[in-house]
This record gives sequence, structure tokens and C-alpha cells, in this order.
Amino acid sequence: MKKLFALLVLAGTAQAAMAADIVGNAQAASAKVEMCIGCHGIPGYKATFPEVFPVPMIGGQSAKYIENALKAYQKGDRKHPSMKGIAGSLTDQDMADVAAYYSQQTTVQK
Repeated sequence: MKKLFALLVLAGTAQAAMAADIVGNAQAASAKVEMCIGCHGIPGYKATFPEVFPVPMIGGQSAKYIENALKAYQKGDRKHPSMKGIAGSLTDQDMADVAAYYSQQTTVQK
């Protein structure tokens, strides 16, 4: 039992170390944000699927907030079919890059 516990702790430590190594690169995000701009880049845009609701502008939002939101969509903790599909196609590095890109924009528009 002690060996199993030690292996689990070691695996958790290795996973945390790998996650800590991911650094967002805004320049690498240029091709990755193309799928975001269609909704999040249009002031006042309202999505119609699955229901009508205002789409938030994410420029200027903190990188950590964007990254956490994408991970929550990927896991299903946040509910939106389009965002779940998009987030599900992203790697942790992709999410960090997209978050870095949008966090470097100057303002959050509402």
C-alpha cells in the first residue's frame, strides 16, 4: 500500500511539474485564435446556438482566467456546446497560447 501511495504521489508531482512548464506564447496563438475571433471579436455579438446570449469580449482578460475557463469548458464544468467542442480540441499549450494572446490586448470590452 505504501508503494502504491508513493507512486501516486510521484505521478502527481510529475504531472504538476509538467503543467508548471507550460508558458503561453501570444505569437504562437495567431492561427489558434481564428476560431475565437468569429464570436469574441465582434462587439455586441449574440450567439444563437444553443440559445441567444451575449458573447463576452475576452481581450484584456487575465491569461489565468481565460485558461481556467477553457479548461472548465473542456471538462464540462462550464456548459456551452460550441465552447466545449473548441476547448476539447485544444492542448494545454494551445490554451496557454490563446490566453497569452488575449491577455495582451489592451482592454476588456463588454
